[in-house]
Amino acid sequence: MLLETYDWGLDARTLQLLFGLGLGLVFGVAAQISRFCLRRAVAGDSDDRGTAGAVWVTAFATAILAFQLAQFYGLVAIEDHRLLASDLAIAAIVIGGAAFGAGMVLTRGCVSRLTVLSATGNLRAVMVLLVFAITAHAMLKGVLAPVRTTLGSVTVELPFTSLADLPGGAALSGALAVLAAVWLIWRFRPAWQHVLLGGIIGLVPVLGWATTSVLLFDEFDPLAVQSAAFTLPWADTLFWVIASTAVPAGFGTGFIGGIFAGSFVSAAVRGELQAVSFANPAETTRYASGAVLMGFGGVLAGGCTVGAGLSGSAALSVAALIALASIIAGAWATSRVLSSTPVAVPA
Repeated sequence: MLLETYDWGLDARTLQLLFGLGLGLVFGVAAQISRFCLRRAVAGDSDDRGTAGAVWVTAFATAILAFQLAQFYGLVAIEDHRLLASDLAIAAIVIGGAAFGAGMVLTRGCVSRLTVLSATGNLRAVMVLLVFAITAHAMLKGVLAPVRTTLGSVTVELPFTSLADLPGGAALSGALAVLAAVWLIWRFRPAWQHVLLGGIIGLVPVLGWATTSVLLFDEFDPLAVQSAAFTLPWADTLFWVIASTAVPAGFGTGFIGGIFAGSFVSAAVRGELQAVSFANPAETTRYASGAVLMGFGGVLAGGCTVGAGLSGSAALSVAALIALASIIAGAWATSRVLSSTPVAVPA
């Protein structure tokens, strides 16, 4: 749409990278200030779970409503995306989601949160992200790819791929999400600024879909339709850093770079830059294990707490919603196991 209307003087890939950078900046600032993270809502401290959940569900509800509005006006077109495929890779999604959930509890943060923390001086987060990206790339194109293809071959045929395909499904789902957000806000009273930032974060995935599927989609040289996510973008960013002369950066790499910049600037302005490292080898092992589980699980599940949890769920994708439920279940179960084990949990 925008490519036909204006002469930008740049190709679609470069424009998508720049738009991804801008959306990443917004996400990074909002997530750094609000400490946005699904892990906090599911397995955080008892006095923190409610407020974190209210902010996260606000983003979730906003994403669903904004996607429906954008779809109504023809600003998103993701009907052919893998998240809406009729063949549901049920084994990969459930196993991957549970593994990702377990991993984010072990690392004390989902990948989005760790990306934000890495920009503020957290060396634990930097190490986790490197291991995560390497594992994800190995699952996508490397030695672990046979695991992905084997589990991905176990599929079931869906009668519908999105809850929006059901009569009244979109309206009902949106209403339930809004009611859940309102109840959590009323019940736990998070800071209104954090609620507002949660709403802004919820808009980012929809703007990502709109950017890559309609606004900057080139029919003569089509690029992959994608939105806010971390698993594939981190794998692509790692590959780009290693071989940038052979692999051009795109929307996902721009998104990751924007988050780094936004988080760093936000933390610097707020006086929250701080170097943090591992306390002992046991802590290092725990975080490294969690990183492997998230890289393994994020690829199998088809996304992380943002890629599936917000971007995919915004479209009410059945696959994304099952992945999100599996992530939450894996995180909850792992948290319960750790809480019953006499091992000190890192702060």
